[in-house]
Amino acid sequence: MRRWTWMWIAAAGAAVAVAETEPMLERMIAAALESNPDIQAAGARIAAARAAARQARAAGWPMLGAQAGYARTDNPPQAFMMTLNQRALDMRDPAFNPNEPDDTGNLRLSLGLRYALLDFGRRGAGVAAADAIAAARERAAEAVRNQLVFEVTRAYHGVLQAQEMVRVRAAQIASLEESLRIARARLEQGAAVHSDVLSLEVRLAEAREDEVRARNGVALAIAALNTVVGRDLMPTSGLPAASSGPIPALPPCEADEECLRRHPAMRAAEAAVEARRAAWRRARAEFRPTVNAFASRDWDSEDGDGFEGSYLAGVTAELELFSGGRREAAAAEARAELEAAEAEARRARDQLRLDLRQAAIQVREAFERWQVTEQAEASADEALRMTRARYEQGAADLAELLSADVGLASIRARRIAARYDYLTALSNLERARGRLGAAPSTTRTTERTPQ
Repeated sequence: MRRWTWMWIAAAGAAVAVAETEPMLERMIAAALESNPDIQAAGARIAAARAAARQARAAGWPMLGAQAGYARTDNPPQAFMMTLNQRALDMRDPAFNPNEPDDTGNLRLSLGLRYALLDFGRRGAGVAAADAIAAARERAAEAVRNQLVFEVTRAYHGVLQAQEMVRVRAAQIASLEESLRIARARLEQGAAVHSDVLSLEVRLAEAREDEVRARNGVALAIAALNTVVGRDLMPTSGLPAASSGPIPALPPCEADEECLRRHPAMRAAEAAVEARRAAWRRARAEFRPTVNAFASRDWDSEDGDGFEGSYLAGVTAELELFSGGRREAAAAEARAELEAAEAEARRARDQLRLDLRQAAIQVREAFERWQVTEQAEASADEALRMTRARYEQGAADLAELLSADVGLASIRARRIAARYDYLTALSNLERARGRLGAAPSTTRTTERTPQ
């Protein structure tokens, strides 16, 4: 897993969608790709599928077995055969009485060989099904990685956004404290009423309560990020600074059919279809005969000394003539499973297409929201400055001042939300395109399967 981690991080760079490098996010993605339980489970399922594929290939090789056994009997036929296998039978012996044999023992050592010469596609279909299942699980693991990189990126942006909201609340508190200072100064001069001071004190208390919630929001966001990663990697102090540079330009967002075709979830669905198709071929092959070769080499001895050897070899052909409908039912089941897998693949394509379109819409929406709020923040900041100056001169009342203060805090919060919604939407767009979870392809040695 470790050797592909940085390759996945490179793919995740498009998901981060920020101009500057974010080492903490890279660390988070690397840790998640190693520690997240879903990734570990996907890796174990791939290993199991590959082992099953090796088992399927093993059916194409001869089966060799060894056996050892000792038996003792006075049963006439069995005693006769034991003595005969030991080359010790003497029917001319006056004491020979096949109906009343002495206790006879036999130690037999055997080597047996069995090989399927012809099975009309059973083994090939089994291997194809096992390989398709392994491929499906590998693609499913890519889909898990694709989703995980997005989840880490979204949670990381959630932490940065929560930090920014703390700063917004702190700036609002500072603004209200300045307004309160002005109100108290005007009260001392007799130019304001005491209710102005009280109203500002109440609003300041509310802003401090909002700041407490914002700080708790940071702790919750950190907990959510660490949960996605799979271990407590993000510290509760010394957090990375929020990105303040320009955000990336709006990328092309058209639905790309090539992305859908190469999406790991789509490829997993197609591999599942191939596995079901191979299983159907195998079920149909059950109606055909099998031809097997067999051979054995045996050594017999009564006392473990002076073994006598023999061999047996031959070919058998088998055809099941009647199974009570078992083969027909198995073939019908395999065909129905194939049709279900094909329908699920079509549904997966439709769902991925919808997901991609929704992600593209979300990117455009978040970008446009950010543009609007970016312009509105400057206007709100200037409106508050002018209203405070007018209030200080007695040309504006407290309601105007509070409205301007609340308006600035609100638009700042919405601008921050739009910024991180846009960055997260860019990552989501890459996830919808299936570009975050692809691991580099590896060269594998193809195992030869005898036919």
